[in-house]
Amino acid sequence: MTTSTQHRPAHQSRPGPRAGAGRRLVVALGAGAVCTGLVVGAAQATESARDTRAPAPDTIMRVTGNADGGFGIQHYDGSTQFPPTTSEAMAECQEYPKKIGRVRCRKEVKVWYRDLADLKQAIKYARRVG
Repeated sequence: MTTSTQHRPAHQSRPGPRAGAGRRLVVALGAGAVCTGLVVGAAQATESARDTRAPAPDTIMRVTGNADGGFGIQHYDGSTQFPPTTSEAMAECQEYPKKIGRVRCRKEVKVWYRDLADLKQAIKYARRVG
């Protein structure tokens, strides 16, 4: 799932507004949520149950930043992602033609960024006790 836009901030890789960009954002955010489950599941493993094999390449190893300034997500395989800031993501939600779509998109963005902040905290904790 590596694309050329994963190595630079999303706001620099987009030339301008596009039709359906909000829908693509939600799909990208959903993919990140799947990765979130991988890391949280790995952090819950006890020392005795740890496996000596390397984790999956797309396992999230580090989350930096914040929702307002932008997050940075580093994966085990060395790839990085820079999701748009909260304000950029919310602006993309405005591209939905119907109000219900815009509301749903904004809610999903808020939840996803909240979960990224929680993931950042979980990784810090796992490193401290692990």
